[in-house]
Amino acid sequence: MNTDTPRVFVAATRQNEGKTTTSLGLIAALQQIFPRVGYIKPVGQRFVEVEENKIDEDTVLMDSVYQLNCPLVDMSPIAVEPDFTRKYLQAANNEALVKRIQKAFDRVAWEKDFVLCEGSGHAGVGSVFDLSNAQVAKHLGCKVIIVSQGGIGKPIDEVSLNQALFEREGVEVIGVILNKVLGEKVDYITEIARRGFKRKGLELLGVIPHEQILSNPTLESIRDELRAEILNTPETMNVLVDDVILGAMGAANATRFFKHGTLLITPGDREDILMAACTSIEAQSAMRMAGIVLTGGLRPNEDILRVVRTMPIPVLLAQEDSYQVASKVHDLTVKTRPSDAQKISLIRDLIAKHVNVQRIVEAVQQ
Repeated sequence: MNTDTPRVFVAATRQNEGKTTTSLGLIAALQQIFPRVGYIKPVGQRFVEVEENKIDEDTVLMDSVYQLNCPLVDMSPIAVEPDFTRKYLQAANNEALVKRIQKAFDRVAWEKDFVLCEGSGHAGVGSVFDLSNAQVAKHLGCKVIIVSQGGIGKPIDEVSLNQALFEREGVEVIGVILNKVLGEKVDYITEIARRGFKRKGLELLGVIPHEQILSNPTLESIRDELRAEILNTPETMNVLVDDVILGAMGAANATRFFKHGTLLITPGDREDILMAACTSIEAQSAMRMAGIVLTGGLRPNEDILRVVRTMPIPVLLAQEDSYQVASKVHDLTVKTRPSDAQKISLIRDLIAKHVNVQRIVEAVQQ
C-alpha cells in the first residue's frame, strides 16, 4: 500500500458533530498548499445509488464540489447496507475488506499530493465488523484529527475517550477541532479548552463559530425527507428555512407569522390559510416565505390549485398529518448538499479563518 502520500483521518466524538463540514472546508484549505488533494471515505453508512454502485453520500458531495478526478467506487469502497453486519458476523471476511480499503486508497492517492480520509463518527464506530475508525486509520497509516462540538468539559471528556481507542490501535491523534461554538464564547473557550487539551497531550487546532444557516434545512431536503409531492414549479427548491409555523389558527391571525424564511405547515383543506399565504407573498415579494407544506394528503380543489401553480415558492403535499410533518422537519438531520452554494462558500471561509491548516500539515509530515 502507498505509504508516501501525506494523509490525515478526520474523526468525531459522535455523529453530526460537523465532521463532513470540517472535511469539506479542509479540502479547500489544503488545495491552497497542495495542488492535487484526494478524498476517501473508507466506510460509509448513508449511501445513494450511482450507476448501480452504492456510494456514500458524503463522497458524492465532495466529488460534486471539487471534481476530484477519481472513480466514486474508490472514494467510497465500503457501503454498510442494512444486512452488512449480519453477513459479516455469519462469515467474517475482514482481510478481504481491509485489502479493498487499502487498494481503494492507492487508487485515490495516485498522482495526489495529499489525501483526506473521512471517518464515520466516533473512534469505535464499525467495531462490530472489525473496521472501527481507529482500525481503519491504522490500516491506512493515518494520523487523526478529532472534531467535537463546542464547550469545555464535555468535549475534553469525549475526546479523551476517543483518543484512548485510537492510541490502543497505535494511531496518533494530532489535535482537536471544536465546532459550533457560540460566537460570543469563541475567545473564552479557545483559551480554556486549549489548556485542557494540552493536559491530555493534544493540540487545539481550531474553534469554529456556530452559524445558524448551516443548521437550516432547504425545501429540497424537506421534500426528500417527507417524500412529498410538489404542486407547482417554484423558482428554486434551494430555499433555506429559518422558522416553522403550524397553520392551526384562523387566517387573519396566521398572516402575522408569514415572514421571510418561514415554512408554513397546514392541512390541505385549510384553503383560507393557503389563500392568505398567497396574498401575503404577492404583497411582499422581497420578503417571501420559504415554502408551504400541505398535510394529510388533502389536495386543494382545482380553483385553489390554479393559484398554487403560479406561486413562486415551493408548495408541497405530504401524506402525514401536520404534527407528524412538523416532527419530521424538526428532527431532520441537515446535511450539506452539492446545490447548497451559499453554505459551501461559508464553510470554506470558516475553515480558512478558524482552523490552523498549516499546523495540521506540519503534524502529519512529522
